[in-house]
Amino acid sequence: MNILVRNIKKLRINTIGNTCSNVLLQHSPSPQVDIARTTSFFVKLPAEQLWKGVTSVSNAGMKRGRGRGAAKKKGRDLNRGQVIGVGKINMVWPGLNAPVARGRELVKREELPEDKEREANLIKLRDSMGFRRMGRLSPIDRGWSGNKMPGRSIGAPDPIGDQTFEGFDTRVLELKTVFIMKGNVGRKRRLSVMAVTGNGNGIAGFSVAKAIDTKTAMRKVKNRAGQKLIHVDICNGHTVFHDIFCQFGATKIFIKRKPEGYGLVCQRAIKTICQVIGIKDLYAKIEGSRNLQHIVKAFFIGLLKQKTHQQLAEEKGLHVVEFRKDQGNFPTVVASPTKCRTEDEIPSNEILDFTQYGLDGKIVLKKKKYPPFYVGTYGHNKYLRKQENVRGHFETIIDMKVHHGEIRSFLTDKHPECKPYVRPKKQAEE
Repeated sequence: MNILVRNIKKLRINTIGNTCSNVLLQHSPSPQVDIARTTSFFVKLPAEQLWKGVTSVSNAGMKRGRGRGAAKKKGRDLNRGQVIGVGKINMVWPGLNAPVARGRELVKREELPEDKEREANLIKLRDSMGFRRMGRLSPIDRGWSGNKMPGRSIGAPDPIGDQTFEGFDTRVLELKTVFIMKGNVGRKRRLSVMAVTGNGNGIAGFSVAKAIDTKTAMRKVKNRAGQKLIHVDICNGHTVFHDIFCQFGATKIFIKRKPEGYGLVCQRAIKTICQVIGIKDLYAKIEGSRNLQHIVKAFFIGLLKQKTHQQLAEEKGLHVVEFRKDQGNFPTVVASPTKCRTEDEIPSNEILDFTQYGLDGKIVLKKKKYPPFYVGTYGHNKYLRKQENVRGHFETIIDMKVHHGEIRSFLTDKHPECKPYVRPKKQAEE
């Protein structure tokens, strides 16, 4: 068209005053007009697919971490959990549940034959799309803080063939979101879960697993932890055999053996591990880094480092003797070596302190204890004067029974009659 117009203009310029130019203009061909398209894909697709095209993310975008909530189908709250265009009556609604046009024909609204299972399917659809509020957890089942996963139980690992994990319980220790950056994919988002499983009788294992969603990560971590079980020795069914020092990275843990009834005084992750293993009485002090994975690994290293009393006796070649306050501090031999060393065979630089030997030669720095504020006051001095005659009687009696086997005086060797009177026991009548 542009070429024809230019030629016509040139012709008119060259033939001024001639009527040929007018004839050319009158009989020139008219411009060609394309027929406008009256239809589009907006009338050929139902409402659900149209909205999906507007709100969804492309495959390339999903690989790069865009549209995190696009995969989850959100419910449309219409007070009754209904979907627009879907009701009890089976009808065709153009633009809602059906396209506006099919080919060159417009779709008309019409009622379809009755479907007996339609109402049941609608109820099922409504229940799946509606928002359900999470039920309130009991204080026993909840985690360390509210409804968050760390600290909560996720059940026993799945059975492997004929082997089942009866009596096992898995606890989540850590749940966090991690990212990895790749050149061809971009930012990749996953969930990292750390959990520990055990039967409460000295068998436990821990593991770390990653997955795209939480449910898959939980399943993977508990099954992987069930495949990495180790055995932990428990002293008298409630505590460890001796004090332990363990370290992983910059995390240092001092573990102390405690008597029955003391409880678990330690960090919450260590407390959860002890409950899963079956340890009931323990004290643990953490120094350095508080990285949770380092704490768990260091604690398991410490549990594997501990030795039974018999192993300690065989290593040192000495008797292992226990003094317990609840037993009146009487010495109790808990283990004896096959061959006991004499005093001359023990070198002068050998560590003989039981606690220091269990801590690998380390010494725990304890906070200095200052005397109470009331020491030296008039009332305290008066109390001490009143208790002077009977002070230390119980400890003195225990010390006499330990060293002499009886209650005696410092004059008993010279005068045997210097002994407290003990009433003889009545003989039982035959």
